Amino acid sequence: MTSPEHAALAQELTTMAAADHAAARHGYSDDPAEQLAWRRLTARHGDRLAGIMEEYGWPTAQAVGEDAARAAWLIAQHADRQLDVQRRALALLEQAVAAGTAGPDGPRQLAFLRDRVLVNEGRKQIYGTQIAGVKDGAPVPWPCEAPERMDALRAQAGIEPYAEYVAKHAPPAV
Repeated sequence: MTSPEHAALAQELTTMAAADHAAARHGYSDDPAEQLAWRRLTARHGDRLAGIMEEYGWPTAQAVGEDAARAAWLIAQHADRQLDVQRRALALLEQAVAAGTAGPDGPRQLAFLRDRVLVNEGRKQIYGTQIAGVKDGAPVPWPCEAPERMDALRAQAGIEPYAEYVAKHAPPAV
């Protein structure tokens, strides 16, 4: 439940996430104007999230509610050109998960954001959450630190096994 003093912040975060969802397809578009619009949106949202983190810390599920906390995580995930924002979000989300204030999705969100930061730093990911591309119709993860342990680590974070994820997101057979 959102605390009354954070209701406006929760609304702002969920509104930003809704705009993100509506524009997400533009990030994969071949149209340079759509790509630019996506980059501007994610940069604007990343800047605002940086300000929110400076003022409030991580917007936890305890403070802003689960939907707004999930929105903050999504905004951090998509701040790919603002690695400083992603790193700060990662550190604060890690603290929130450890303190038990991140909500039930906190460990999962932390795993996804950790992988995203690692990939954006040019390093190997841990959980196999970040996809490099598609080969023979199946998603291929960016390189993983310990691929033989990936599913065990995913389970610890509350993420389905990689094969299940791929089956859900693979294009239909023709």
